[in-house]
Amino acid sequence: MLRPLVASDAETLASWAIDPVFCAHAGWTLHPSVDDAIPWWRQAIAEPDPLLTRLLALHDGEPVGHVDLYGGEEGVRELGFLIGPSGQWHRGRGTAAAVAGLEYGFTELGLSRIWAEALEANVGSVRILRRLGMRETGFGAVEEFLGASSTYLQFSLSRDDWMADRRPE
Repeated sequence: MLRPLVASDAETLASWAIDPVFCAHAGWTLHPSVDDAIPWWRQAIAEPDPLLTRLLALHDGEPVGHVDLYGGEEGVRELGFLIGPSGQWHRGRGTAAAVAGLEYGFTELGLSRIWAEALEANVGSVRILRRLGMRETGFGAVEEFLGASSTYLQFSLSRDDWMADRRPE
């Protein structure tokens, strides 16, 4: 389940910034304390980027991540998803959040296409994007992931293909 971010979410989101494993995988700056990271989240929630739809991902009513749909092109957004802290990983929550993000993008925002990218070395994220039925469309930039050079794999899914995969046989 997804819901819009509210001011009281800042502390939860900031708490992930003190998890060194999460920060290393997500590319976040590791903070010395939750209090150190809260101001950034308060501002991001109060003054969101107009091109960004960021939604809190919930499992059994508890925050477990966030989903982003980003971009300015008409009918198209980039999907991003994070599950935090790292103790929440390997429980299917990334897949559930990404599916909810696609559902929201195609049904609530009326998007025609959603794309995503993940570093090839981030095997879990690549696996999720493939599991969603997204098609590989090419390669992006090269970036470091956990100390090694890796290339972004790019994916795309059309609304028509998303809907066709959900029709009963």
